[in-house]
Amino acid sequence: MTKYIFVVGGVMSGVGKGTVTASLGTVLQGKGFRVTAMKIDPYVNVDAGTMNPIEHGEVFVTDDGDETDQDIGSYERFLGQSLGKVNYMTTGRVYQTVIARERNLEYEGRCVEVVPHIPEEVIRRIDACAATRDAEIVLIEVGGTVGEYQNVLFLEAARLLKLERPKDVVVMLVSYLPVPGHIGEMKTKPTQHATHLLQAAGIQPDFIVARGERELDAPRRRKLSMFCNVGPDDVIAAPDVASTYEVPINFDREGVGDRVLRKLGLRPRQRDLSAWKGLLDRIATATDEVHIAVAGKYFSTGNFVLSDVYLSVIEAIRHAAWAEGKKPVLTWLNTEVYEQDATALAELDAFDGVIIPGGFGSRGVDGKIRAIQYLREHRIPYLGLCYGMQLACVEFARNVLQLRGAHTTEIDADTKYPVIAPMTDQIAKLKAAAFGGTMRLGAYACRVQRKTIAASAYAGTPVVQRSYANGDLVIAERHRHRYEFNNAFRKQFVAGGLVIAGVHPERDLVEIIELPKTVHPFFVGVQYHPELISRPLQPHPLFVAFIRAAGARTTS
Repeated sequence: MTKYIFVVGGVMSGVGKGTVTASLGTVLQGKGFRVTAMKIDPYVNVDAGTMNPIEHGEVFVTDDGDETDQDIGSYERFLGQSLGKVNYMTTGRVYQTVIARERNLEYEGRCVEVVPHIPEEVIRRIDACAATRDAEIVLIEVGGTVGEYQNVLFLEAARLLKLERPKDVVVMLVSYLPVPGHIGEMKTKPTQHATHLLQAAGIQPDFIVARGERELDAPRRRKLSMFCNVGPDDVIAAPDVASTYEVPINFDREGVGDRVLRKLGLRPRQRDLSAWKGLLDRIATATDEVHIAVAGKYFSTGNFVLSDVYLSVIEAIRHAAWAEGKKPVLTWLNTEVYEQDATALAELDAFDGVIIPGGFGSRGVDGKIRAIQYLREHRIPYLGLCYGMQLACVEFARNVLQLRGAHTTEIDADTKYPVIAPMTDQIAKLKAAAFGGTMRLGAYACRVQRKTIAASAYAGTPVVQRSYANGDLVIAERHRHRYEFNNAFRKQFVAGGLVIAGVHPERDLVEIIELPKTVHPFFVGVQYHPELISRPLQPHPLFVAFIRAAGARTTS
């Protein structure tokens, strides 16, 4: 029988449920079990693609083209798996399915009710995920916090599943224990209230993960045990750590995996987290700094910086830097400053490399184009991702090919030189305002031209799906875009010195552009999102190549 672990949150959002879920999955993998993870988002949105990244965080795209919550990315990085649509559900998705079934008379004339039919559909999806992924253990993270109306039906699904299969279901409450500055003492009362709310929903937690800025002490552990009705050994300390990749090792050291398995009636088959211990050794011994700037537009909200908007990019930088024995030092840049003050561009000299990630809209675009020009002319390593690749083409058209006013039609529909334009199949969708789930999404093939920077980076790595006798490679990378390089300008770009290093073989779409090494040490733009398949134990080859170029600038 498949085993199920529900991970729910208490007190506040952002408490670390995703990291707990992914880390526990890693520990259970290390004990020899086939594990997968699911995320339940309690939003009426059908997917995460229409959610504001500042409010919800990064939109993560899977191989099969699903636009999901950023936690799916965390699961992939920790578990070393490619997940998909079966690993993600939203309220909108569940209701959409139930209503469609009702319209098709699949309920055979019965009244369709919120309970039990919505929780039953949730359980059906969980079982389908287990079967599709051939998982012995499924971890299910329920978004939000207990006590909210939005996730009560998902908690009801957990209750019903535990009622039906009591020996196969474990519930873990991840809750925050604050230390108010004016008191100086860790307080358990918010977690007690969260536990009582969960109990009011008919669920007794099997474990409480005590999140906080400090280590949980014995008096607080006893108090949580007594008032939350869990054993003292089932209260798990989870203080803040320097790197989330420490959490699996910390959990294993505390015996969390063994305790969870005991409650599920299972025994460890092996004990192997050596790869993770090796990763932590590399992180700890990396002292040679490499300074990388990320120039995006979604960083700030009020007085706060939200780096989670580009979570996969940040993690990919870290993975590559650690693999190269470097300590990454990251800086967020606001390119709108360059639109007001061109002299501010000189700050780019302080960095060993700069990345412009994906995005949409006009805010900060002119500043990004000015930054790209500076990076190109001053031979500072540059990696452009999706929009960053498109704007690199705009900059090249304007300042090298002298096509004044060249632009992407996303910003200037009337530009004389539309070097970036909508894909042919996207034009009708844009006119019809059909935005949800209609971009070019998921993994697509790219043929990489031999003797290019990209080919050199990819050669011999697991990303390569096929190698040709002439040295060309075929890779598969994930996409999320509507606009594409305009092939009407392709000959001009090549004649001007830009290398078209990779194309989608079926539609001849430009996927990779770069400058020769004789012109620039590392100037590469990709239409796809390589950061989405980077993992701590398997860094993405393009990011590794970028970090190597940045490291060479550091030492030069």
